[in-house]
Amino acid sequence: MARPPTDEDFADLVHAAWPSLYRTAYLLLGDAAEAEDLTQTALAKTYASWGRVREPAAARGYARTVLVNTATSWFRRRSWRNELPTETLPERAHPDATNDDRPVLLAALARLAPRQRAVVVLRFYDDLSVAERARALGVSEGTVKSQTSVALDRLRDVLGDSLLHPIDGTSEKGV
Repeated sequence: MARPPTDEDFADLVHAAWPSLYRTAYLLLGDAAEAEDLTQTALAKTYASWGRVREPAAARGYARTVLVNTATSWFRRRSWRNELPTETLPERAHPDATNDDRPVLLAALARLAPRQRAVVVLRFYDDLSVAERARALGVSEGTVKSQTSVALDRLRDVLGDSLLHPIDGTSEKGV
């Protein structure tokens, strides 16, 4: 029988998973402070279930699923929909970043519906397959494929084809 996971195992998970969870949260929410809150909330929920973990190797995926589901529940709150857009973008998370397209891409992601944003972020930033995204979001693979297609079409409308060339050849049909 496998030993139950320890608090030290959880600390190891937090140290290993924090950067990717935070990045995903930031891309889903578009705000550094809210992304940090979401990441901490997801890890707290993961810790609450920590005693039931049977396979520590799967804990990172579980934490990501909790993060996405928590973000989805935040999107459903009435207060979330009452936010007003602004003309100025927040400061960059990493001031030394040289990618001039980053603010444009983040603004375009913010214009997507929450589930569309989630499928794009999980695909192109976390490099998850269709099946992995379907499990993380609790939807069918067909929904993931259609939402990805609609999201990419919307991004092409917003950004034009010039910024999306690296993903033009990506097909959701066989992924």
